[in-house]
Amino acid sequence: MALLGWIVGWSLRNRPIVIIATILFTLLGLRAAATLPIDAVPDITNVQVQVITAAPALSPVEVEQYVSVPVERALAGIPQSTEVRSISKYGLSVVTIVFHDDTDIYFARQLVNEHMREAEKAVPAQYGKPEMGPITSGLGEIYQFTVTNERLSLMQLEELLDWQIAPVLRTVPGIVEVNSFGGEDKQYQVLLDPKRLQAAGVSVAQVANALHDSNANAGGGYIEHEREHFVIGTDGLVKNLDDLRQVVIGATPQGVPITVATVGDVQFGPRLRRGAATKDGTGEVVVGVAMMLMGENSRAVTAAVKDKLAAVLPTLPEGTQISPFYDRSSLVDRTTLTIGKNLLEGALLVILVLFLLLGDLRAGMVVATTIPLALLFALVVMKATGISVNLMSLGAIDFGLIVDGAVIIVENAVRRLSDSQASAGRALTDPERLRVVEQATLEVRSASVFGEAIIAIVYIPILALIGIEGKLFRPMAITVLLALSGAFVLSLTLIPVLTSYFVRPKAGAHETWLLGMAHRAFLPTLRGALRHRWLTITAAVSALAVAAALFVRIGAEFVPQLDEGDLLVEARRLPGIALSESVATSLRVEKALLGIPEISHVVSRTG
Repeated sequence: MALLGWIVGWSLRNRPIVIIATILFTLLGLRAAATLPIDAVPDITNVQVQVITAAPALSPVEVEQYVSVPVERALAGIPQSTEVRSISKYGLSVVTIVFHDDTDIYFARQLVNEHMREAEKAVPAQYGKPEMGPITSGLGEIYQFTVTNERLSLMQLEELLDWQIAPVLRTVPGIVEVNSFGGEDKQYQVLLDPKRLQAAGVSVAQVANALHDSNANAGGGYIEHEREHFVIGTDGLVKNLDDLRQVVIGATPQGVPITVATVGDVQFGPRLRRGAATKDGTGEVVVGVAMMLMGENSRAVTAAVKDKLAAVLPTLPEGTQISPFYDRSSLVDRTTLTIGKNLLEGALLVILVLFLLLGDLRAGMVVATTIPLALLFALVVMKATGISVNLMSLGAIDFGLIVDGAVIIVENAVRRLSDSQASAGRALTDPERLRVVEQATLEVRSASVFGEAIIAIVYIPILALIGIEGKLFRPMAITVLLALSGAFVLSLTLIPVLTSYFVRPKAGAHETWLLGMAHRAFLPTLRGALRHRWLTITAAVSALAVAAALFVRIGAEFVPQLDEGDLLVEARRLPGIALSESVATSLRVEKALLGIPEISHVVSRTG
């Protein structure tokens, strides 16, 4: 406690230094708040690495047999891993390796990368090549949009997204991947005619080998001639449909070349589709999803994505529209607005209550300064430790806990200043005010320290939570403890200084009319309770029993309700349903949902 007394005394003797330090700290806190990672909820995704293998020709059973199981066996036993699981779908295998929560994601990917060669050997070459998925999490889908143009086909829209929009978005800092849904993947297709193959005496294997061997460039070194350097090479890459038609398969006995055009037709066509996307019941669209790098600032990255899309839109074909239907920044902005609203309401409530109880508006404003400054202290430490700002970390802060120590100090200072001024019969000099404020602070500071310590002890067990519970609730406990620490420091330094500057109570003003009325009502009640002690105890025990009975019947939620403004509706169909029927069903569902007045758009993704 001697240290606390020295801090209070030093602060009051060096008031300009404390004020200047507070201003500098406020600027530092505002800068930290502007660069903090901000999200709506904590990211509770565990540390995991996905290994994805595309096997377009295989059924789900074959994918499981030839891809998923061999890859799982090759990746089993990786150090610090806790689980290996897989999902096998038509043409796709996803193997997920889960690690301990304290494992660095890049170290985990390095451990998986060391076993990737074994995984590649375990999968037959014709069935696909295992690859690691992007470094993202369950909250990585921060921006989803549709690409539409009435003048372009689905194949052209898919080409537009994959070759013009997605490469530009991948240059945005914080974007790790851009996925596409729907549309049609463009392919060079050779449609062979069995009769023409038979007439030419050519097999399908010969056509496939000719296409494979001809579609390549080859280098032949260089030669020097007449003091010049000439690079030798062959240009065999297929650039258009005519190049593909002219690929030579063989020759007739008379030496006439047999080309691809001899045995079939060449055209552009869509790859075998495994999914589709529709919008507003009008038809199919192409959907793009921007994936955020794990740990990035979702609001800043989303803003950068929107700026990049606005810049690339003029370069796209006329009539192209990029329409977002999910924007994470909207939810983050609403969450931030809620936090700011609570901050403002808490400060105004503190000022109002202190004005009613103390009759001094200045005293209320002095106490209210604790709220933003304590939060800024928490934000600075959160920035240094990498804790993101979200609804759980800041939304759970109780302003009453933060201002508790400052309220006690200011209230006692108002009382002591009023009594001292009344006993002196004149206004106090500045040294006298400093001495009274210091004595008033130390008089209650030692007792209130224990109260704040008890509050802090309540939150300490939350820090021991692990797994999903720890990721969800630890930020809340850490933020509350940081805010309490900041409020504690402020109650020893800035609050006494501001009290000495601004609080000017009237001489002999002990209580306001509200406190006087409460005092007059409290004394008879206290005397009655003391005279009928057993009745008081019985009433208290009965109230406790009723509260306990009601407690077990009250509903409980694991997390606070969060309304994004968007709803996810899942329509489950039979596994054997055709893609065309799935698209038709989605269109009917979209039209039905659009009949609800509150719904503006409906986007469906199938497959």
